[in-house]
Amino acid sequence: MKKDKVKVLDEVWTEDHIKSFLSVRPHDNSDEDFHMLLKAYQSMRKEDFAVFVAFFRGENRNINAQGSDGRTVPDIVTEHRHGAEYVDILKSVGTR
Repeated sequence: MKKDKVKVLDEVWTEDHIKSFLSVRPHDNSDEDFHMLLKAYQSMRKEDFAVFVAFFRGENRNINAQGSDGRTVPDIVTEHRHGAEYVDILKSVGTR
């Protein structure tokens, strides 16, 4: 079978594309800020994530919002092998 989609690597993200993650909403009752920040982390390269975090904080959103298990995005990112630079970005804007 032929794949329907080609994986895109090193896609250039515009500011509008990055800002579009500010409108990502959960489909359950989870915290909006947590969901939005997690989706951005999962989708973006560190450079784009740094831009997103600046927009996120500019809207007074909560970097320390918790998921249903009580963990924050910084808690989750810390556990990932390549998460150190993302953690540094989050720390630069005031995580606990």
